[in-house]
Amino acid sequence: MNDVTTRAVTPKLQEALGQPVVVENRAGADTMIGTEMAAKAVPDGYTLLAVFDNFPLNQFLFKKVPYDAAKDFTPISLLVRGPQLMVVPPQLGVKTVAELVQLAKAKPGGLNYATAGAGSSSHLVVELFKSTAGIDVQAVHYKGGAPAVTDLLGGQVQMMIVSFGVVLQHVKAGKLIPLAVSSARRQPLFPDVPPVADTFPRFETLSWVGMLAPAGTPNAIVRRLNAEMTKVLADQEVKSRFEAQAYEVVGGSPELFAKWLDEQTELWGKVIKDRKISLE
Repeated sequence: MNDVTTRAVTPKLQEALGQPVVVENRAGADTMIGTEMAAKAVPDGYTLLAVFDNFPLNQFLFKKVPYDAAKDFTPISLLVRGPQLMVVPPQLGVKTVAELVQLAKAKPGGLNYATAGAGSSSHLVVELFKSTAGIDVQAVHYKGGAPAVTDLLGGQVQMMIVSFGVVLQHVKAGKLIPLAVSSARRQPLFPDVPPVADTFPRFETLSWVGMLAPAGTPNAIVRRLNAEMTKVLADQEVKSRFEAQAYEVVGGSPELFAKWLDEQTELWGKVIKDRKISLE
């Protein structure tokens, strides 16, 4: 989601700024390699960092993190956010959240769920759901969403909660059954699929992507970048591209993004601590 979102806005942002904008992926160490590089970059507006769901969480998952998520970066803009989709293979024989919970309670520890990796949103969202629903299902961690979905399709694992784009084609083809969306309201792509909150009130989670700059970036540069990004996100071509994947264009001020980061840090930090999740 992070790479796709960044590449979707880059051409328009390049036009707006009048200079090349290059997307550089620095994978490794659960995003910490690229994030550390951005934290140490010169704060002149020429190095930006696109972040997603897991950005504020490494401080809870690892004992040692080479940057401070709250202090080493300046928010520019929240770009997009969107719900996850709870899906199961048809052979499981359930069609609602209530039926899944009933089956899980009848077989404590007997069902498995797939994740795109330990500590990923597809892991933590199900842990929150387990706590909310009072069920015991076992995590099976994969190296990415593709192999997780492959085993889900084959019935080797029984459920997954993941971003729409990862399973969209399989749901449309009838190869996976959508039980619920994680947003508080129904989504246009699947208007007949209810929110998890219809069964468990106040349950809501969203995937997201935002843009940061290194701490110390002058306010005038932050405001310029925010203003140009706001224009890019208002472009109908860009909006349509995101809407096709059930992502909502957000935009807004740096302060709005800072507030969102604080809320996500509090929510998922509590889940990680309560569920005693650690990657070390």
